[in-house]
Amino acid sequence: MKKVIFTFTAALVMLLSACTKSNTSDTGRLVVKVTDDPFNISFVESATVTITRIEIRKAGDGIPDGNPFIVVSEDEITIDLIDLRNGVVEELANLEIPAGEYDLIRLYVDEAGLRLKDILTPFKVKVPSGRQTGIKIFIRPVLKVEGGLTTELLLDFDLSRSFIMRGNLHHSAGVNGFIFKPCIRATNLSKAGRIVGLVTDTAKTEVEDAKVWIKQDTVVATTFTGADGLYALIGVPAGTYSIFASKEGYDTVSYTGIKVVEGNRTIQNFELPEEEE
Repeated sequence: MKKVIFTFTAALVMLLSACTKSNTSDTGRLVVKVTDDPFNISFVESATVTITRIEIRKAGDGIPDGNPFIVVSEDEITIDLIDLRNGVVEELANLEIPAGEYDLIRLYVDEAGLRLKDILTPFKVKVPSGRQTGIKIFIRPVLKVEGGLTTELLLDFDLSRSFIMRGNLHHSAGVNGFIFKPCIRATNLSKAGRIVGLVTDTAKTEVEDAKVWIKQDTVVATTFTGADGLYALIGVPAGTYSIFASKEGYDTVSYTGIKVVEGNRTIQNFELPEEEE
């Protein structure tokens, strides 16, 4: 299967999905994409994950042979999560599957690795059970695949919680390795929105590597600004959120009542004041 790297904005991707048709009415096209919800990237050179198999589970009675799981990909692909930030996604699968509802996706991860800046030797991270039984990701709400239409499922890795550091970057003993505990969010892109914006200081200078995150009861998604101070949180379910931005040396700024509408873009800029000494 051909693998394609997409750098379109989510708004364009969703527009294409809404207009795509297939030739039959009892199957719909499923596109699985992956992106990253990262921890402080200023320390990270690369964060790679090798996926060897992807399965999706049909809700209810399953498929005719009694097995509720459908294999959507057996291609081996290694992705660098650092490259998948602020609206950048990579396509993992693109195929027709039976129309219906799907409530769980399973990723088989063969290996993971992390390379930190200023440390020559990369860290190989043990994958506890991803190779044998797969990493189970529940889809909430369920993913509805309609006949003749394309549905896009986004898998959002939370890098800050998927790679757990052993040791301390700022301690003389250094880093003793990482534990891989994947934290992945599954979202129907066709039913989600996005939040984008610019982070500057009070002098209107762009702030790079500022952390931006949204919360309801818990943290929903996180990202970091690029060199241009821009950020994008994609695949955000429709709803009302609180949003925060922070960076070392600056005060944290937050806003409440941020509304995300299905298929739309919400703009929220930040101006971070420097911390008082």
